Amino acid sequence: MSTPFSADAVDAIKRHMNDDHADDSLIIVRGMGGRPEATQAVTSDVTAEAIVFTIDGGEEISVPWGETLTERPQVRKAVVTLYRQSCDKLGIAWREEH
Repeated sequence: MSTPFSADAVDAIKRHMNDDHADDSLIIVRGMGGRPEATQAVTSDVTAEAIVFTIDGGEEISVPWGETLTERPQVRKAVVTLYRQSCDKLGIAWREEH
């Protein structure tokens, strides 16, 4: 996987996801990651093609964005899209503040 993002940008995105959106990450893993049984998800990488999570026992799950990202501001929109798609797939309501 390729990345247009600097190492510092990837670290900042991972830190933000893990500190502020751990529950959302788990929803993405359960819905769009195809792991409905997952109990924990930690954002471990961000590339142009996907967001990568480490779940439960250390397995890595790559969830494609649906498009190739070229700029850091696109990540937020792509995460919100994955979150909402996951909520819809799982039959749960998504929060409006996304």
